[in-house]
Amino acid sequence: MIHLYGIPNCDTVKKARKWLDTKGIEYAFHDYKKEGADMAKLAAWIDAHGVDVVLNRRGTTFRKLSDAEKADIDAAKAVILLEQHPSMIKRPVVEHSGGILVGFKEGEWESAL
Repeated sequence: MIHLYGIPNCDTVKKARKWLDTKGIEYAFHDYKKEGADMAKLAAWIDAHGVDVVLNRRGTTFRKLSDAEKADIDAAKAVILLEQHPSMIKRPVVEHSGGILVGFKEGEWESAL
């Protein structure tokens, strides 16, 4: 079973869910807005892919942070920020038997899943 993490009204998450449904791939969906973000999972995702992949710096939530919050973001600080503001997690994140996918790139997903 794969686990898909995201926010249901996110367009990219909608595309990813549609792709999975079309391929007949079963998944469990974790909604950050309702269920929050687990710090251990965030740390594992950052360990696997790095802060720059997991942290979405382009969204409005990140832009609204104070300059101090935006400064010197390392893995530990990123985990805290993402746990407090799950909207800043690059979406979707998929945990599957072969690893972790961050973001929706159809070719990458086709190869991995």
